[in-house]
Amino acid sequence: MDLKSMIREIPDFPKEGIGFKDITTLLQDGKGFKEAIKRMADYCRDKNIDIVVGPEARGFLIGAPLAYELGAGFVPVRKPGKLPGETVEITYELEYGTDSLQIHKDAIKPGQRVLVADDLLATGGTVKATVDLVKELGGEVVAIGFLIELTFLNGREKLEGNEIFSLIEY
Repeated sequence: MDLKSMIREIPDFPKEGIGFKDITTLLQDGKGFKEAIKRMADYCRDKNIDIVVGPEARGFLIGAPLAYELGAGFVPVRKPGKLPGETVEITYELEYGTDSLQIHKDAIKPGQRVLVADDLLATGGTVKATVDLVKELGGEVVAIGFLIELTFLNGREKLEGNEIFSLIEY
């Protein structure tokens, strides 16, 4: 099944010159969505994953069904003020400015084997912050998986030292 053909590109979104990779067309195709999650899960089946962590918001769309397929738990990473319990927060650099993410302080136990999953690897900033939160809680990041990777943005450089996989590359 050609998953790449199920991704729609929206020109000039969110600004001129950007070709936005829209995964909603893949998600709305039941067989395509199932195949994408299966392929990502197949990559990780022998890694004994305890927890899948997905950053807000599209990481939820990939991470939660992936956790289900692997028989693992799912932990959301969210923008500040969205999680009700005690949290750990990280602030990270963006191209222009900063952003912050939070995770529940009790979401990951020391030594748990973690897969970080998201829809897209671009510059790597959000996922690097997510990895840092997992490590701060004592989790072992076993792998980082993406549905799509924009290789020309070199996001892997920020994630050096981690095992990374992606299903579709542009």
